[in-house]
Amino acid sequence: MYKSFSLVRIFLRRVLVVLVGVLTFPVMIFLPVDKRSRFYSYLHRYWLKISTKPVWLEEVEHGPHDLY
Repeated sequence: MYKSFSLVRIFLRRVLVVLVGVLTFPVMIFLPVDKRSRFYSYLHRYWLKISTKPVWLEEVEHGPHDLY
């Protein structure tokens, strides 16, 4: 049902996240915390995405295993 991304695509997505995070850091330190956290939360979701499955669904499926 959901299609996994190739390793090359995952690598390029993560390189992009690091570059965007580093390049926007000087601007982000002057923004309010709520905007900064929203932006870095978006980058974190982009980093975690390895398939067409929504990130929240992937996290929900793996959540109970972390508690036991």
